[in-house]
Amino acid sequence: MILTDTQIKGLMEEGDLAIEGFRERNLTPNGYDLTIESIYVEGGDDTYREVVTIPPGRWFAVSTLEYVRFPKNIAGELWIRTTWARKGILASFGMIDAGFHGNLTLSAFNTCREVDIPPGETFAQMVFHLLGVESEKDYSQRSGNYQGQRGIKL
Repeated sequence: MILTDTQIKGLMEEGDLAIEGFRERNLTPNGYDLTIESIYVEGGDDTYREVVTIPPGRWFAVSTLEYVRFPKNIAGELWIRTTWARKGILASFGMIDAGFHGNLTLSAFNTCREVDIPPGETFAQMVFHLLGVESEKDYSQRSGNYQGQRGIKL
């Protein structure tokens, strides 16, 4: 089952789900829009917290402003916002495992023309799925490679 805005807010009020940096305006009827905090561009040595122009044919990654905490009975799914897809940005995201906590690093590719990527803009929608039962072992117990990450982790 996909959670609604009412359910998301209720779980946050109960302390079962957390979105540090939560903004009411980012809440959607069935998810939450994640905000860009910093940007890394392929071939660079630094991450940026200002507008970055991505040339065509270039891979880049963004980290989310939000730090999320998922319980053992909720998983997340990520979708690029159509605003970016319409500018030629392609992205392939995965699931957010039950029990994960941290900032998210989102990977994307610019296909056709220069695109400005500004921190503070929303980039992807996070959709919450209620699992039928709690996972036996959560993310930290299965792999945990990115557990607790802050900023961009490649």
